[in-house]
Amino acid sequence: MTNTGALWQNWARSESVRPARVERPTSVAAVQRAVIAAAKSGMPIKAVGSGHSFSGIAVAPGVLLDLADLSGIVGVDTATGRVTLAAGTRLHRIRGLLAPYGLALANMGDVDRQTISGATSTGTHGTGSAFGGLVTQIVGLTLVTGDGELLHVSETENAEIFPAARLGLGALGILVDVTIQCVPDFLLHAVEQAEPLGEVLDTFDERSRAADHFEFYWFPHTEKALTKTNTRLNPAAGRAPLAPVSRWIDDELLANGVFGALCTIGAVLPQSVPTINRVAERFMARRDYTDASTRIFVSRRAVRFHEMEYALPIAAIPAAVREVRELIQRSGWRISFPIEVRSAAADDVWLSTAHGRETGYIAVHRFYREKPAEYFTAVEAIMRSHDGRPHWGKMHTRDAESLRETYPHFDDFVAVRDRLDPERRFTNRYLERVLGR
Repeated sequence: MTNTGALWQNWARSESVRPARVERPTSVAAVQRAVIAAAKSGMPIKAVGSGHSFSGIAVAPGVLLDLADLSGIVGVDTATGRVTLAAGTRLHRIRGLLAPYGLALANMGDVDRQTISGATSTGTHGTGSAFGGLVTQIVGLTLVTGDGELLHVSETENAEIFPAARLGLGALGILVDVTIQCVPDFLLHAVEQAEPLGEVLDTFDERSRAADHFEFYWFPHTEKALTKTNTRLNPAAGRAPLAPVSRWIDDELLANGVFGALCTIGAVLPQSVPTINRVAERFMARRDYTDASTRIFVSRRAVRFHEMEYALPIAAIPAAVREVRELIQRSGWRISFPIEVRSAAADDVWLSTAHGRETGYIAVHRFYREKPAEYFTAVEAIMRSHDGRPHWGKMHTRDAESLRETYPHFDDFVAVRDRLDPERRFTNRYLERVLGR
């Protein structure tokens, strides 16, 4: 199916484009035909997932490929727990798809609206010092290259480009399927509570290593952090979920409904933000519950925002957070959205933000009706001073020259791009900035 002229916007409304043509292939062969047709007409072509990237990585001014109809399980190897998923499969559907096989994703981020291809192509990650991002769970994938050919990549097939293709930024071809190494289904026991920010920062490294999954949120202008510690359990331990009414009040009414209203007030009356945040701090109640892993990992995000996230060596996290806090205090800014802090294991994926080092993540946000540039630019300077790497799917100002300095295999990735897409059929302005022309 093809149409033209429709306005595409990302979820945060920070990026938009009117593509020359939109195509919705229903098969891998249709993707190949679309790539070949785009090449003949001299137009760039890009696949777009759910639009949950805050950066311009998915902007497609030429041919926009919507892969929503390429969804579901392609194949399952029950002996190894490896599952091949079509590229357009939404993360929130995966639990149901894996349930009949008693399998689950080993780790997830806190949003599940993305497609599997979009999430892996931008480096989506969760938290847990012993667990890598989603790309580390990939053991194979299939690309449609610039000439319309299928390229299968895995640990044993075209293995020399495997470290590049697992996190390809959409620059190497159109991803049509990925094979994930799944794990037996498991539960998570979650403990959420408010704690003094200084104590949380002092023990961040230790607690990140001690817990299966540890993270915290800090609302600027307050003294406490909301910590979340998740422990992996066998399903035999039994679920003890939050009561439906309690969950709705906390996660829907307060976390989305009331919070959204307060952000709107804060955008109009910035001077009210510190008071609002301090009142919210007093309502941070302890929660202790056990549920399916996806129910714990994922939170619904109904309030739109802009986001920048940086990956730092994990030992640098406490100092960097303190510097951001001092920055906010002396700037006079009124920041309504929390700062989120997580961790991840080192990996060997060339453009992974956790490549070669144990990593901590600091994410800053602004309500989508507020201009984020001044705040984000100042925070970015702090992150760069700690050898930070920006999340590919979130807002930042870095270019190829500066990114080359922090990624040891940057030029190796560019060489693979030159090999697979010498005509730059899959490029856009964002990729030209971060990878070069």
